[in-house]
Amino acid sequence: MKIVCVGAGPAGLYFAILAKRRDPSAEVSVLERNPEGVTYGWGVTFSDDVLDSLYAGDPESAARIRDDPASWGDQLVTLGDQTPAHLGGYGFAIGRHRLLEILAERAAELGVRISYQHQVELAEFADADLVVAADGANSAIRERHAERFGTEREAGRNHYIWLGTSKVFPEFRYAFEPTEAGWIWFYAYPFDHRTTTFIVECAPATWAGLGFDQLDPEQTKAALERIFARHLDGHPLLIQSRDQHVSPWLHFTWITNRAWYHANLVLAGDAAHTTHFSIGNGTKLAIDDAIELDRQVGRQPDLDAALKAYQQERIAAVGARQRFARASAAWFEDAEEFTQRSPTRFAYSLRTRMDSSRPEPGGVSWLLHLATQLRLGRHARRWISAARRRQRNRQRGRAA
Repeated sequence: MKIVCVGAGPAGLYFAILAKRRDPSAEVSVLERNPEGVTYGWGVTFSDDVLDSLYAGDPESAARIRDDPASWGDQLVTLGDQTPAHLGGYGFAIGRHRLLEILAERAAELGVRISYQHQVELAEFADADLVVAADGANSAIRERHAERFGTEREAGRNHYIWLGTSKVFPEFRYAFEPTEAGWIWFYAYPFDHRTTTFIVECAPATWAGLGFDQLDPEQTKAALERIFARHLDGHPLLIQSRDQHVSPWLHFTWITNRAWYHANLVLAGDAAHTTHFSIGNGTKLAIDDAIELDRQVGRQPDLDAALKAYQQERIAAVGARQRFARASAAWFEDAEEFTQRSPTRFAYSLRTRMDSSRPEPGGVSWLLHLATQLRLGRHARRWISAARRRQRNRQRGRAA
């Protein structure tokens, strides 16, 4: 079987790994338009569920990923200069560059051919049995058949910018700051021993009121360093910009597709779907796409049946996550409405933003949240979380 994966992101590389493991005789290629080692973005988050999936798919690369990430055992919410509130919980993050490096190394070990700086032409796939379009939200491959895929785009309301900082936060941090033009906030999480992902978001009126529509990337960075100075402790913000004259601010774009395959061409990762960055599921969904596609190709009697089953399974699963993501994005678009609450109630609203059954404090969830504000309660949650992590690590070891 000849397989071509367009895009050396998590979906394309991981599917290549799985396909080669399942059928070592298969001819598997990954084509990437960027040079080797060049990627845009900072750290990506993942959870124990993602690690479980990685171990089930390829224990070798999973072990390398598990040994490399940063982790945190709390989430902190600050509202202006008031006493911070705690959300508890734990998670992991790894640099996007490092994640892709691990996956590319593993793919090459298995015999996958990876070609960088490769500008794709569909004619070169004429003899391929399967072509996987995993070339991102702006997929050029998908766009050539956009009508058949039924691709739809929808822009979010808020402005956001994806930055880094040399300030290494010990926990996942949300910080909301008032300005003369309105509230502006960041999400921050460490992904190695020297760098933190730093995502800034605000409403359109705040963005314009602070003059960001007039500032170039360096001026934008300097303005944000002033706004968040008390959180950065003198550390600079870091910016990645392909063009120093173009604003680095973005609107999140929702991507959906009515169909996920056409003939032998199938979508995966952001080419198939996007989910708002506030729930941190992009990498998870890309990996899950790769796993399900490989599973169906391996079990179905022919390729069309496999792609049809893959489409059915993943549209349902991703649709559920997109509904959660839309609820999360909507909360942040209306975040200023909640800023008059106490930090504890504000943090509870943030924590339960994707659960419409718990719009107001009450019940066991609220009591757990109150307990998390106490040092003893946080200690108990961390102890329970550590025990769960050890148990899952033992289970992964046995599975591997």
